[in-house]
Amino acid sequence: MPEIRCKRVYEPPEPSDGLRVLVDRLWPRGLRRESAQIDVWARDLAPSDELRKWFAHDPSHFADFRRRYRTELRKRPDELLGLVNEAGKRPLSLLYAARDEAHNNAVVLEEVLRSL
Repeated sequence: MPEIRCKRVYEPPEPSDGLRVLVDRLWPRGLRRESAQIDVWARDLAPSDELRKWFAHDPSHFADFRRRYRTELRKRPDELLGLVNEAGKRPLSLLYAARDEAHNNAVVLEEVLRSL
């Protein structure tokens, strides 16, 4: 099983992070590109603007957000398989900016990647 983890992008980078992939559509506020040490910015795997705005990080919407986001991700099989292949070579850290560690798109994306 590939090593995949979710991590807030504001946490300091660590060698154990492996491939650091930002999975948000917008660049994180207050984060300088030089200090972020992001290897890949996977904007296309982030929720659509419409879905992101609808969810608004409201935990009461998370179950519906998860379902809708999974539907969006099904349209990106090549990108998903690419990440799974990379995770087979080294650890994969899915980086997100949200404060809520349990209710965010990286959590859903990790679930999807593990199911492939």
